[in-house]
Amino acid sequence: GFFVSCAEGLSREERMQRIKIHHPKLSISAKCRLLSISRASVYYQPQPRPAAEMALLRQIDQYFLDNPCLGSRKMTALLRRDGQSVSRKKVQRLMRQLGIQAVYAKPNTSQPHPLHPTYPYLLRGLEINRANQVWCSDITYIPMQRGFLYLVAVMDWYSRNVLSWRVSNTLEADFCVGALQDALRHFGTPAIFNTDQGSQFTSQAFTGTLQDAGVQISMDGRGRYLDNIFIERLWRTVKHECIYLHAPATGTALNALLKRWIHYYNQQRPHQSLNYQTPHEFYLASLTGSSTLNMQPPALAA
Repeated sequence: GFFVSCAEGLSREERMQRIKIHHPKLSISAKCRLLSISRASVYYQPQPRPAAEMALLRQIDQYFLDNPCLGSRKMTALLRRDGQSVSRKKVQRLMRQLGIQAVYAKPNTSQPHPLHPTYPYLLRGLEINRANQVWCSDITYIPMQRGFLYLVAVMDWYSRNVLSWRVSNTLEADFCVGALQDALRHFGTPAIFNTDQGSQFTSQAFTGTLQDAGVQISMDGRGRYLDNIFIERLWRTVKHECIYLHAPATGTALNALLKRWIHYYNQQRPHQSLNYQTPHEFYLASLTGSSTLNMQPPALAA
């Protein structure tokens, strides 16, 4: 009774943490039943991949970050020029595993749900000229030594300030909802929230949270890489400047690394497009109406 009542309303991640709490009369199986979590997910450990394959996956990811329109044919040619003895079939298989497809592409972490409603794209032609006018969110995969983890971030469009982020080992909606709630709790409410049409963002848990807060929902056209361009650039930056330089081996190491790097990105790394201010400085200057804010609004995707 108490064990279940304390867990009511918790996210999947929080229920997973409850599994770890010792209870003298409850086995792991019993706790899984009470918390509606499969035993397989509790005992799951990512299978290690050969080092050579992980290196190849990272190289594919890096090429895709530089040019998201690369298909398997050109990707194979680039890898062979690097001295990789690899077939196109293998490259296709690895690209599928990474969720990469090249139709004005982006990582395929954004599978739509056929029963979830979608919303129109509200940003076309909109002048975005202040912080908290538009927030955006997206998911990217993080290759690890033992498979993959997924990273979601919420960003203020105008300032590029990363407002919140979370890491998960699944693509369920919970970690996206958690990141959204973190941002709303700490930074207030935007006028518009823009995402792609992935099932995490079209879920009732996610859209309901936005509607309850009185936020307008905007969604990219399917396959439109440029509709959420600033957060796509964030993924390129975080991977080139952080992930691939340090290659974290565990989720704990990844979280610690991202915490340090995102603090650096927000508060120490100047952006040329922000008049060489940091995202945090630019965000605060917009909110306070500082006279030091002297630039045009960031360009909007077509």
